[in-house]
Parts: sequence; structure tokens; C-alpha cells
Amino acid sequence: MANSGLQNISWRYRILGAVLCFGIGVLLHFSVAGRWLDAQYLDLQIHTLKKYFPTEIRNDVLVVGIDEATTQAFAEPMTLWHRHWGDFLRAMQVADASAVGLDIVMPDRSFDDIVPGYDNSLLGGMLDAKKNGPVVLALTVDSRGKTRTLYRKFELIAGKNGLGFALFPRDVDQKVRRFDERLSERSGHVDTLVGQMARGMNLDPQAGYIDLSTGRSFQYIPMHEVIGLYEKGDVENLRRQFAGKPVLLGTVLPGDDRLSLPVNLAAWEDNGNQVPGVLLHAQALRGFLNHGLAQPTGFALVCLGIFLAALSYGWNSSASAKCLVLIACTVGLFCLSLYLFRQGTYLPISAITATLWFAMLGRVGFDALGHLRERRLLKRAFGNSVSPNVMDEILSGQLTPELGGTRKFVCILFSDIRGFTTRSESMTPEAGIHLLNRYFECVVEQIHANGGAVINFMGDGIMAIFGEPKPLENPCASGFAAAKGMQAALAVLNVQLQAEGIQPIEIGVGVHAGEVVIGHMGSSNRNDYTAIGDAANVASRVEGLTKDVGYAIVCSKVIVDALSENEGLTPLGPQAIKGHTPVEVYGWGKL
Repeated sequence: MANSGLQNISWRYRILGAVLCFGIGVLLHFSVAGRWLDAQYLDLQIHTLKKYFPTEIRNDVLVVGIDEATTQAFAEPMTLWHRHWGDFLRAMQVADASAVGLDIVMPDRSFDDIVPGYDNSLLGGMLDAKKNGPVVLALTVDSRGKTRTLYRKFELIAGKNGLGFALFPRDVDQKVRRFDERLSERSGHVDTLVGQMARGMNLDPQAGYIDLSTGRSFQYIPMHEVIGLYEKGDVENLRRQFAGKPVLLGTVLPGDDRLSLPVNLAAWEDNGNQVPGVLLHAQALRGFLNHGLAQPTGFALVCLGIFLAALSYGWNSSASAKCLVLIACTVGLFCLSLYLFRQGTYLPISAITATLWFAMLGRVGFDALGHLRERRLLKRAFGNSVSPNVMDEILSGQLTPELGGTRKFVCILFSDIRGFTTRSESMTPEAGIHLLNRYFECVVEQIHANGGAVINFMGDGIMAIFGEPKPLENPCASGFAAAKGMQAALAVLNVQLQAEGIQPIEIGVGVHAGEVVIGHMGSSNRNDYTAIGDAANVASRVEGLTKDVGYAIVCSKVIVDALSENEGLTPLGPQAIKGHTPVEVYGWGKL
């Protein structure tokens, strides 16, 4: 029943965490921050596709550019280029262009009173070009958002289908990535330059994301060169370049009509992705002529992705495994979005990816807090039952509770109070325990200070080991230093006891080293962490020799050989011990 309750709590937290991550993912998807992240992801996708997976297209769009050479070729200011606009349109008519779009600001008044016949030159060019296909004039808006009007005769000749706004909707970072004739969520449908050209070529200009990675970067043909071919009557050259293709005329002058895009569409300059607007119209028209624009997936699919990502909160695994899976899923989602975008589907993945990160890292953090809480509880419950280095190994997971052990070389220390059994007969149990606790407090501190671990308290005796579970550079030196430290600490305690009228305590300490089996011994229900082997038996017998040889500390030759200095140690020769061959020992601290 207890385990079932713990499992229910665990699943309850998993479900709660997954629901929380799902809610965060959905909110992020609809937030400004989510749209901004999606835009950055899309930019990265477009940049990756254009750089590493370029594609060729069958039906391209030509761009005729108004550059500095063109402005120098014509004597009039651009406002009075009626005749040149007309010649350009007549050139497109003889070249048999399939559609013509003028991404320029057309005059809003007549100039016949300045130069007679100027208006007719442009009007005649529009009428000639319309014989081959649609001719669309760009509409723009002023600083107040009002439509800039055209000269009435130009509007009448262009007709309703020959006028379109040279505008695109902008994303939250003010970059253009989409074509949509609903320029904002609150505005209605408006006819656009690209939309009118597409409809004139019997294409359906559906809203969608413009694949800015498709096709090569644009090169433009200077406008004055096109008019030069027309004026020379070089129809063959004009038809070779323009026949059957849609043409867009616009400015490519530096700093004039520039849009911020994720990639550079101009092959002739490095413009920091500040691209001439006419190239964006051309790229959108490219999409309609070839595979269409990328259509966004419905929210249902995004919601499913967020849901699946949120479920990862319930996955039980190590933090390193979660990090590897997290990285793999992030890369996989990005690759999936690349593939879908090239196939004509736009999948916004920022909310899905963010949910995955929230879920995975959130679970790692929650587990870390749980482990920290468990460590605190474990330390609080058992910290006083085992030595600090044993507790550290337990908390770090290096010391497992399974029965069995491993063979290790360790130093083993045994200590015992002289005559405590006889002494306790004249004491109350409470007084005896109080005295023992005071004694243990001072000597155990020395064992821990030298890296040792107390394995067992045996009445008034102590068993400690050095070198396990915490490895030591020289376990024998640490064990011998602990033995001397215990005697020094006991001397201080005895001064206090004598001042209180209590008989001083004498102890014997035996130190030996060798290979033993270290591990958990006992039953599955109750076991101890201890050391078993001949070395442990010898260490206990060496401690017993302290009574016979009259030294406070007795250690074996194994210990002495491991010491850098043996000052104060007295050779006592081989000593007979019960159940074992004689052991060569040394004494320290003559009593």
C-alpha cells in the first residue's frame, strides 16, 4: 500500500508537469514572443535551404532595374519619364512578355501643360502592352496610410485589374516573409501588385509564406538598355530575353524602396539583406509560377506536437539521456520543418521545441530538487548513524545497499577502554552511557578528521577503517595518525574528567592493514557495512596486545613500513596472538 501511494504521487506530479508544459506551449504559440521565435526559425530554415539545398525553377520572373546608369542616361527628372515609361511598355509588347508590373510611383497629375503629348506617350505604351497580357501599375500609400492617387486617365486605361498595392504584411520584427492580400488581421482584402499579375496569368494567388530560398539570386536588366534595344528596333534580342516571361520594373538604387528580408535576393550586391522591393515581388511571383507558396499547418497539428512534447515530462531517465534526446529531437524538428517547407507546408516549431525544452529540463530540475530533498532527509535520518565519508558515498550513489562486497586493501583500527566493564558496575546505566558518549565524541572526531570511517561501536570498543569507502593516498599513515589523535584528544578529556572528580579513561588502540572484503553483510532485511577477513581479525588481536606490552598504541609492521617517519615507535618483535601465527608489532606511547 505504501509503494502504491508513492507511485500515485509520482504519476500525479508527472501529469501535472505535463499539463503545465502543454499550457505554456499553447500560450507561447499565440504570444508575440512565440511569433517572433517562429520568424527566427523560419529565417534560419530559409538561410539553410538557400545555402545548402538550392533549387532550380522552370518558370522564372525577369527584373528590369532603374539603376544609377539609367538615371544618368535620361536627361529629365524621373517625374517626367512618361515617354520612357511608354517606350518600356512598347518594348515589352514587341518582346511578347506574358505580364508586366510597374513597381514605381506613377504620376498623380497630367504634365501635358509642361510638355505637350507626354501623357499620350505613356497611355499609348500601356494600351500597346495590354494587347499581350496584363499590365499592372503599383499603388502606394502616404505617411498617413492613405492611398496615393494616380492621374485619372492612367487609372482608366489600367482598369480595375491593372491596379494593385505594392505592399506586403510584415511580421512582428517588421520583416516580410508572407504574401497575403489581407495586409493585417483587422483589414479586409486588397488587390496587390503581385496578386493582380498572378490573376492576369490565370494563377490563384493564395496567401502563404514566400519561399525565399527557391531559385537563384536575381540579376536585373537596366531599364535604359531595354529602351535602347527598342529604339534600335532589335526585336530579336528583346524577344530572346523577355518572350513568354513576366517582367517587373522597379528601382534598384541604393537606399530606395528597400525591404528587410531573411536572405539577400540580389546577386549584384551585398546589401545586408536590405533588398530592393521589386525583388520581393518577383520572388513571390516565382512561387505562384512554380509550386505555390508554403501553406501554414492548422493549429490542430501544432497542438498535437505541443502535446507530444509535453508528454516527455513523464519520461523517467537520467539527465544525460534526456539532454541527448532533447538535442536529437530539436535537430529532428528543425530538419522536419525544412523538408515540409520545401514541400510547400510551413510548420511553426518554436512552441513545440520550447515545450520539449520546458518538459525535459523542467523534469530534470524537478528530479534534482527531489533528489536534494531525499538527500537531506536521508542525511537527517542517518547522518549520525554512519561516518561522513560513508554518507557521502551513499548520497553520491557510489555505495549501493546490495548484499556482498569487494576485496580491498585497507587500514583497520580497533580501540577499547581499559576496565570499563568493572567500572560500569559502580555506575548507573545513565552515567555509563553519558561517559561513553563524551569519550566517543572526542575520539571519533579524530578518526573522521583523518579520512576514516567508523564501522561499528562494540560496547566501549570502536572499529574503523581507512581507505574505503573514500580512497586515501596512504591509508596506513592516516590510520596511525588517527590513533595518535585519539590519544591526544583523550588526554584533554581526562583533564576535564579529573576536574569533575571522575576517574580518567585509558584506551588501547591497535592498527593493522591488509586485504579484506568490504561491503554489506547480513540479511536482506538487516545488514551492516563492514570489513571481514584475516586482516580485520589480526587488527582486533593487535589491539588486545596493548594490555600485555604496556603501550597505548600497537601497530603491525605493515603499518610501520608505510610510514615516512617512525619516530616514537618501539620494536616489540613477533608477538603471539590467538588463532594466528605471531605478528611483528611496534609500540607507541609507553604506559
